[in-house]
Amino acid sequence: MHGNPESTLVDTRFLVSFLLIVLKGFDGPWYGFFFRFVLLFSYIVPISLRVNLEMGKAFYSWTIQRDKRIEGTVMRSTTIPEELGRIQYLLADKTGTLTKNEMVFQKLHLGNALFDRNNFHEIEAFLTQFVTNDAPSLPTSPSGQQGEVLAPTPRQIWEVVLAIALCHNVTPVYDIEDQRADEAQSDMGSSMMSESCGGAVPQQQLCDYQAASPDEVALVKWTDMMGVSLYRRDLHNISLKLRAANEIMQFNILQVFPFTSESKMMGIIVQEENTGAITYYVKGADVALSKLLHSSWLSTECNKLAADGLRTLVVAKKTMSKNEYLEFESEYKEARLSVTNRSERTAAALARLQRGLALLGLTGVEDRLAEDVPRTLAMLRQAHVKVWMLTGDKLETALCIARSLQLGGGSRWLVASECSTRRDAHALLNAIDRAEDGTDLIIEGETLEVCLRAYEEEFVGVLQRCAGVVVARCSPTQKARVARLLRARGHVVAAVGDGGNDVAMIQEADIGVGIEGAEGRAASLAGDVSVRAFGGVARLLLVHGRRAVMRSAALCLFIVHRGLIVSTMQAVFSVVFYFSSLSLYPGFLMVGYGTVFTMLPVFSLVLDKDIPSTTALRYPQLYRQLSKGRQLSYKTFYIWVIISIYQGGVIMYGALVLFEDQLIHIVEISYTALILTELIMVALTVVTWHRLMVLAELLSLAMYTATLLIFTTYFDGDFIRHWDFWWKVTTITLVSCMPLYIVKHMHRKWRDRQCMGDMLWVDFT
Repeated sequence: MHGNPESTLVDTRFLVSFLLIVLKGFDGPWYGFFFRFVLLFSYIVPISLRVNLEMGKAFYSWTIQRDKRIEGTVMRSTTIPEELGRIQYLLADKTGTLTKNEMVFQKLHLGNALFDRNNFHEIEAFLTQFVTNDAPSLPTSPSGQQGEVLAPTPRQIWEVVLAIALCHNVTPVYDIEDQRADEAQSDMGSSMMSESCGGAVPQQQLCDYQAASPDEVALVKWTDMMGVSLYRRDLHNISLKLRAANEIMQFNILQVFPFTSESKMMGIIVQEENTGAITYYVKGADVALSKLLHSSWLSTECNKLAADGLRTLVVAKKTMSKNEYLEFESEYKEARLSVTNRSERTAAALARLQRGLALLGLTGVEDRLAEDVPRTLAMLRQAHVKVWMLTGDKLETALCIARSLQLGGGSRWLVASECSTRRDAHALLNAIDRAEDGTDLIIEGETLEVCLRAYEEEFVGVLQRCAGVVVARCSPTQKARVARLLRARGHVVAAVGDGGNDVAMIQEADIGVGIEGAEGRAASLAGDVSVRAFGGVARLLLVHGRRAVMRSAALCLFIVHRGLIVSTMQAVFSVVFYFSSLSLYPGFLMVGYGTVFTMLPVFSLVLDKDIPSTTALRYPQLYRQLSKGRQLSYKTFYIWVIISIYQGGVIMYGALVLFEDQLIHIVEISYTALILTELIMVALTVVTWHRLMVLAELLSLAMYTATLLIFTTYFDGDFIRHWDFWWKVTTITLVSCMPLYIVKHMHRKWRDRQCMGDMLWVDFT
C-alpha cells in the first residue's frame, strides 16, 4: 500500500468527529464535545497495529530459522521478512555464491607449453630431474596443442612452480603431536637447511592449509602434488620440502605485499638462505600485470583459459641484488612513514619495484558451480526477479559461467565493448538500445563506470530492460553503486555475497544476504540474513517472503477492521441518542475487546498458509503477483472499510431494533454479537487451519463466556440465560457475516479456477 494508512485513519477520526459536531450544532462548549468525540473514536487509529506487525516479523524470522529445508539460516534483522516478498532485483557475487569457492588447479601455460590435468605428471618428472640434478631429456606434447612439439626447459618449469609455492599467504597446519615433534627436531632441521638443501627431513602429517583465499590453497596444493610442498611458514620464514630429494629449502621473508581490490595483485620478496639470492615474486590479474609485462602470448592465452570458465592468475618475478633491495627497502619504509602523500609515495615505490618483471606463466583454476544454482536461478526468473552477477573475474570467465547458468534465461549475450570516452559511451548506449528487450548484457566495470559518468539515467534505463546483466572486473565500490542506483529508482534490491569484498554491496541493498563460505564470515555478519548456500535463496523469497507479505497484509487489515467496526457502532449510537458524546461500552469492555477477547485469534493469522510451500516453489509466478501490491492496496483497504461500516451498522441497528427495557441489554446484545462477528471473520479468512488457531478461537470464546457469567456488573445474568438473548445475538451475527461469507466463497471459487488455469498454462508452456 503506497502511503501511510495510519495518517489516513487519523484524518478519518477528526473528520467523523467534526461531522458529528456540525450535525449537533455549535451551541455551547462545542469544542469540548469535539475533543470528546475524538477520544471516543480513538479506536479508528489502531495503536496496536505496529506492535502486532513487529511481533509478526519476529515470528516470521523465527519460522525461517526453524525451516529444516534451509537449515543454518540466521535472521540477523527481524525487520525485513516482508521485504523478502517484494524483491525485484537480486545482485549476486560469483565466486563462493554462484560457485562453491572450491578451487581446483586445472591448467598451467608457460608461453611455449600448456599443461593440464592429463599431463601434470610430466611437470613432476621435470622437477624430479631438476632437483636431483639429472640431465633431463623428456620432451612434452601439451594437451590440446597441435603442430610442432614444444619443449620447455626444466629450469623454466622449476621457476614457475617455485614462484607459485612461495608467492602466497598460506600457512600449513599440523596436528599438535606432530607440531611438538617438529619443535623437538627444529635444531636438527636448522643445521640440515644450512647445507645445500641437504639432509633428511623430519616427518610431519599435514592436516590442512589455512588461507584467506581458496585460490591460494588450490595453488599450494598443486605444487604439493608436483613435489614442492609448503613445509613451514611463520612471519619471517618459509620452508619448502622437495619430495624428490627429501630436502628442505629455507627462505627468509623480507617483504609481503597483500592483495587489494585496487592493485589486483599480491607480491612477496624472499631471500634464499643458502645462496642469499633475493627475488621479488608477484601474481595477480592479467588486467593489472599485463601493463607491467611485455608478452605477445599472455592476452590471447588468458582469454582462452577464461573462455573455458577458469580463473586466471599471471605469475612473474624479478631478481634483485642486495643493493637494489636495500635501496627499495629504504624508500618503501620512508614512504610508509611519511605524514603527507603517504599513498602516492608508497605507490611510486612499488611502481619502481615492479619495473623489469619477467613473465613466468599463467595459471587456470576452476571454481565449480554450487548445488541447485541453475534451478534456483530458473525459479527466480519465473518469479520475475532479475538476477545480475557482479564479479571481479575476467569478462570471458564471467561470460562462460553466465552461459552455463543461463543467468538471463536467453541464449544471446551482448558483449559491451570497452569505453574510455563520452563518445564511446554514447555509441555503446545506442548499440544496447537497439538490441531487443530481454537481451542479456555483459560489461566490464571500467566501461560501466564511464557510461554511468556520461549518461547515468539513460544507461540505467537500458540496463533495466535487459533480462540478465553481468558486470565483470567489478570492484566492491562499483558493486555498491549498482545497488544504490537501482534503489534510487524505487526498486527493491537484494544482494547476495560471501566475501569481504561483497560487504559494501550487501549493506547498500534493501536486503543483504550473506553466505558463510570459505572466505570467512564478513559477508554473513554484515547481511540481514545469513544462509549456507545460494540454493536457499529461492525458498527464502518464494516461500517465506511471500508468506510474510500475505500474513502481514491479513493481520494489518484485521486490526484496522477491529477498530473501525467498534468505531462505527459508537458513531451510530451517538447519532441515535441525539449526538451524545457518551461511550457505548465501559472502559473495561473496550480494553477486553482489543486484548483478551480478540487478540489471540487475530494474531493467529500469522500461522495461515494460503498455499503449500511445494506449490509456491513449483509455480514461482505466484511470487510475481506480490509486486502488484494487491494484498494491501488502497482498493483492498477501502473494501475492508466498507465491510467494517456494514458490520458495525448491522450490529448496532440490530441491537436497537431488538431493544427491550434497559440500556444494558443493548450493551449485552451488541457486544456479544461484536465478539462473535470478529471470531467468525477470522475463521472465514483462514485458508489452512493450524491447531493453535483453533485453540485461540476456543480460548477467546471461553474467556468471553466466563466474563458474561462472572462480571454481573456489566451484564444481566438472568437475561443472558434467557432464550431471547441468544436468538437476537445469533440473528444479528448471521446478518453481519452471512452475506460476506457468500461473496467470499464465490470469489475464492473464481480465483481458484483462474489460478488453476494459469498453472495449467505454465505447465503447458
